[in-house]
Amino acid sequence: MSQTTVTTIGPADHGRRMSLEEFEHAEGQEGHLYELSRGVIIVVDVPRPKHLLLVDAIRKQLSTYRESHSSVIFAIASGGECKLLIEGLESERHPDLAVYKTPLPEGDTADEIWSHWIPELVIEVVSASSRHRDYNEKPEEYFRLGVREYWIVDPETGTLKVFRRTRGRWAERTIKPPQIYKTPLLPGFELSIEAVFKAAETGRKRS
Repeated sequence: MSQTTVTTIGPADHGRRMSLEEFEHAEGQEGHLYELSRGVIIVVDVPRPKHLLLVDAIRKQLSTYRESHSSVIFAIASGGECKLLIEGLESERHPDLAVYKTPLPEGDTADEIWSHWIPELVIEVVSASSRHRDYNEKPEEYFRLGVREYWIVDPETGTLKVFRRTRGRWAERTIKPPQIYKTPLLPGFELSIEAVFKAAETGRKRS
């Protein structure tokens, strides 16, 4: 009986070219995060604590909404809990947050499920190393995948940039505190970007 050879990747593979099919089944050395960006392996730095606080603050607002709207949101996943496969561009992404409104699709394998289960909303919190990917690569990738909204939370500019699928293209909008963002994807939900940034700053002071 033939055995499948599993490729192991590590920090030394940063910048190495690889197909999406091979990368999807590769195993990464512990202590690092990996993405495939247009056919190139990217070793993603483990985010700083402020990044965690920002992601956590967004997730708390979404989770609070979900508690009273369980029929609207099926799951809220972090980067280590989901993967987005953009086959046409040879990319595999692990967004900071992905909101799924639909249940798991049928599939015998994880590969089949991840190939068909598309989040309606994807959220990235910008870091110094991810800025180019978040702003210049991922909008096209997430649009091709079928994502309906893509949010970029940028602590450097203190803004939320929203990409919303409208008439076959992204309609872009920038939200600045104290503005509240309402999305038709989540009726009744109001995102306070000001509260997100304040929560992160408060968390850093406590630590």
